[in-house]
Amino acid sequence: MSTQKNTKHIRIYTDGSCLGNPGPGGWAALLIYKGKEKMIQGNESETTNNRMELTAVITALKALKEPCTIELYTDSKYVMDGAQQWMVNWKKKNWMRTKKEPVKNVDLWQALDLTLGLHEITWHWVKGHSGHPQNEAVDTAARKQAELIKA
Repeated sequence: MSTQKNTKHIRIYTDGSCLGNPGPGGWAALLIYKGKEKMIQGNESETTNNRMELTAVITALKALKEPCTIELYTDSKYVMDGAQQWMVNWKKKNWMRTKKEPVKNVDLWQALDLTLGLHEITWHWVKGHSGHPQNEAVDTAARKQAELIKA
């Protein structure tokens, strides 16, 4: 997708958390547009950290009502590398990693694939737990969501 002058520019910070792997999990995404912040978050009772990381990104992108230019920040190399590198080959191989091994979390990768084409996304990796304010905010929110289930 090409950048258009009227396209909204949005920053998104995402994170997933899991208490045990698998176990209760939470996800969070912080969307920032023209200085206004909106936190979205949720949880699942039995999941994995990778599923929560993917869910945070997918849900954030689905929350947008129109195509946007996005700066997307994540501390998940799994999500970023999957979206930027691995998914192309997975799709060519009908969502298989090898002849006998299907892609893990294929339902979420396919959902992400559908949302990626709607937006122009620049991916940014942020080192987790490094003091980055927005990354720490989504980390805390995701962990609290997971703790709600455990409580």
